Amino acid sequence: MKANRFAVCLAALALSAMVVPARAAESAASPPGVDPAALARWRAMRFGMFIHWGPVSLKGTEIGWSRGDQVPIAEYDQLYRRFNPAKFNADEWVATAKAAGARYLVFTTKHHDGFCMWDTKFTDYNIMHTPFGRDVVRELADACHRQGVLFCAYHSICDWHNPDYPLGSPGGRTVKPSPDMDRYNAYLKNQLGELIRNYGPLGVLWFDGEWEKPWTPERGQDLYNYVRRLQPDIIVNNRVGKGREDMAGTTKQPEVNPGDYDTPEQQIGRFNTARPWESCITICQQWAWKPDDQMKSLKQCLDTLVTCAGGDGNLLLNVGPMPTGEIEPRQVARLKEIGAWLAKFGNTIYDTRGGPFRPGPWGVSTCRGNTVYLHVLKWPDDPVRLPALANRKIIASSLLIGGNLDVKQSDTGIEISVPRDDRQEVDTIVELRLDGPAFNAPLRSDKSG
Repeated sequence: MKANRFAVCLAALALSAMVVPARAAESAASPPGVDPAALARWRAMRFGMFIHWGPVSLKGTEIGWSRGDQVPIAEYDQLYRRFNPAKFNADEWVATAKAAGARYLVFTTKHHDGFCMWDTKFTDYNIMHTPFGRDVVRELADACHRQGVLFCAYHSICDWHNPDYPLGSPGGRTVKPSPDMDRYNAYLKNQLGELIRNYGPLGVLWFDGEWEKPWTPERGQDLYNYVRRLQPDIIVNNRVGKGREDMAGTTKQPEVNPGDYDTPEQQIGRFNTARPWESCITICQQWAWKPDDQMKSLKQCLDTLVTCAGGDGNLLLNVGPMPTGEIEPRQVARLKEIGAWLAKFGNTIYDTRGGPFRPGPWGVSTCRGNTVYLHVLKWPDDPVRLPALANRKIIASSLLIGGNLDVKQSDTGIEISVPRDDRQEVDTIVELRLDGPAFNAPLRSDKSG
């Protein structure tokens, strides 16, 4: 970062010195816990849209990670000087999210490259110093509020551009000459304070970049306390601390402060009804926009969404807008296809819980009240066999779109048969009505297939 850019940052830090230390006593106290109602509302939404965007879209390379790798640092850091996405329209982006059936939107306010997409007072390495000169976060937050979509902010803990953060590009593999982690931590808090106070209320603070050595469990706990005191009902993901869960359910690092929910990346989380989780997965291969990137099929997208819900998790599906400010038309078309399916079958996804049957090779189940929805994504040799319910009975059954269905239940198991002509290519949904609550209904066996 150039010295003149950090003059603004240092001056702002000096002005705010009375603010951050004044909260030290607050941070030391026990923080309020997560608001159960807010967490339940977010969980019930089941589907959100992730957006990775910034000046790097001019190169079509990965955001943050390509700095000092595919793109020389000196060039990467100057991309903002010609970033002018004149076709950006926040209302169109949010309308696209709504058309997809997404109930919340998570936007990259700052990625690992340190570039800020809002009018921050703590550095001039931000969107207001581009030829575009408009506050993208402000416009997106306002559009979300107008259109009834929950606005959420991604924010990187690591910052390979800021001289006070100890590690730099490429990929955090270099060491800066004169870092000051305490001063950087104050910078981090001040920027988060701006986002929460000026652009909130935020639904979720989606942290990333916690895996690097400069970030400690103690700093993670302190930051968790800090943001929750600024907005008590905010939801914070597990990457504020040092633990994140992989698909097998093990942690890559000791889990000291796991936040409020887990974030498996580019993979579907394991079945877990005890702790909330959300898989973040790209609609193409790269997080940021890449010309001619390979895009996932509608079947792949819907299988992912349905399987996340059946595992009792959410899906955060990522798009990467182009340097023009537009979401790529083919991505918009795919999102609308997802939304068209949800318009018909969203009642089997939204406001449901996973189970009671565990996911199997055939598919997954979701439930609400006394109703179970079996999502058969891949038909095995007929019939689908499920474990018996221990103290529930199926009292009614039907195919959601009509057709012939045969359901047999006994103390040893359940068999579901549907003629080939009545099966759906994407997802055959069988509705089962039980004589009692379906969620966490005990099974005679944990195995299904």
